[in-house]
Amino acid sequence: MLDTSKPKKRIGELLLDAGIITQDQLKIALLEQKKNPLQLGKLLVQLGFVSETVMRDFFSESYQQESIDLAKMVLDHEAVDRVPQSLARRHSLLPVSFEDSTLTLTVAISDIFNVVALDQLNAALDSNITVHPVLAGEREILSALDNAYGFDLSLDGILHEIETGEVDYQSVATQDQYSQPLVRLVDALLTDAVKRGVSDIHFEPEQGFLRIRYRQDGVLQQVRSLHKNYWSAIAVRIKVMSEMNIAETRIPQDGHISLTLSGRPIDFRVSTQPTVYGENIVLRILDREKGIVPLEKLGLREENLHLLQLMMARPEGIIMVTGPTGSGKTTTLYSILNHLNTEERNIMTLEDPVEYHLGMVRQTSVNEAVKLDFSHGVRSILRQDPDIILVGEVRDEATAEMAFRAAMTGHQVYTTLHTNSAIGAVPRLLDIGVLPDIMADNIIGIIGQRLVRKLCPYCKQVYAPNELERQLLGLKEEEEVEIYRAQGCPQCNERGYKGRMALMEILRMDDAMEELIAHRANVHELKRNALKRGFVPLAEDGVRRILEGSTSLDELSRVVDLTGRL
Repeated sequence: MLDTSKPKKRIGELLLDAGIITQDQLKIALLEQKKNPLQLGKLLVQLGFVSETVMRDFFSESYQQESIDLAKMVLDHEAVDRVPQSLARRHSLLPVSFEDSTLTLTVAISDIFNVVALDQLNAALDSNITVHPVLAGEREILSALDNAYGFDLSLDGILHEIETGEVDYQSVATQDQYSQPLVRLVDALLTDAVKRGVSDIHFEPEQGFLRIRYRQDGVLQQVRSLHKNYWSAIAVRIKVMSEMNIAETRIPQDGHISLTLSGRPIDFRVSTQPTVYGENIVLRILDREKGIVPLEKLGLREENLHLLQLMMARPEGIIMVTGPTGSGKTTTLYSILNHLNTEERNIMTLEDPVEYHLGMVRQTSVNEAVKLDFSHGVRSILRQDPDIILVGEVRDEATAEMAFRAAMTGHQVYTTLHTNSAIGAVPRLLDIGVLPDIMADNIIGIIGQRLVRKLCPYCKQVYAPNELERQLLGLKEEEEVEIYRAQGCPQCNERGYKGRMALMEILRMDDAMEELIAHRANVHELKRNALKRGFVPLAEDGVRRILEGSTSLDELSRVVDLTGRL
């Protein structure tokens, strides 16, 4: 059984001795604890001083208690069936496995001193079953509980309650207290979308009904159709949550919702747009855990990762990321900043708006109301002693001038530009008004990016490509290859795809490229020279992904123009 005797030293002192936190961080957490009576460990995680994984491993080592990484665990349904869902959720307990031979139930728990939880669990089980507790992070447990017991908050039950007035006890059981069914309906829809890994929720009123669509892995899919009578109440609820004017329906509005789901903070960026059948509302889901990805986990090929790291090592100059909306530019930039984010560097950003909050990084939102645009914002940031500057987007000559001026005065600048390819950024900057010699001297490199869906590993179907497909893939006559296409199975919700990965083309500047740009060379000359020096275009990067079985030709054709290969 778990040793719940109190440690000789307090947790804060042990963390200090281990060098995990500083004296200042401990003081801040103790002051916060007076206002918010949480456990010190949870507070330190909330404040961002330590990660949940570090805290779990620390407790495991300090108290010689076995720990478990739930991300790598397969659920034992026999164990789940033995523990009531209400008890598991109330005490953040996760049944992990049940051993028939020894009648031992292994349970993941985040608080090793929670004697009450273990006593109640023992009381709910047969007397001959032994409980074996192991340590896990609270957020990991809450997320795994959703997978174990399901996260459907009975949308049909709530809708039935609205229509008939009969209380749906299944959906009420998940709430701390009874609330209006329409409030629970909106909460259930938001929760369901987050659990499915959706990026956007679309509420689209039609003449006789309300369509609800999710954007998952970059593609929209209809999930519900509700009677139009529900829409006015749902719209008001969303507006109240996002602090919009509920009386105003004739002009577009923007708002923001912050919730805690599965133990982690989730932000929603809300936008309304008047249409002929009522207000259209779109919610962009901003999940920090998924939005900030380590550089090594972006899914880049080794060559591209090496090129990117070489470019980041330059102390001054501009790195640009290009691509259409939804191509992962923000995720790439945040991954780069997170990689560079140390105490020795002052990183400052100017964004429209700030999507994810990074510790130690000074982030500013562009605000048209107080005349803080990109060009004025960069001018102000330069007086703040920055080392690295992120400019959300180069839109006009004034912003471009300030960004290049920052690069010329010894700063590393990151920004985005809307062009179709990396090489296409050069004529676009010339069109904006950047002088070619200034451009040539200060651009470190340009990244062109797209996101493609990954084939579901459980159901992807192998086949031999036909003549047209062989031509698109650039195969020689004697080459015999097999490629894959999407099929669909329960693991991927019959979609054939699961998750996304980045395709990149990276144009790194060298002396020859700089000379061509300075002499206003056209796009064809630039591309010819880049290809000679090992530049790999997006289409070529995508073809490699098809041949290795990661994605399909249909999916690549959806996001990259392959007609030039015919």
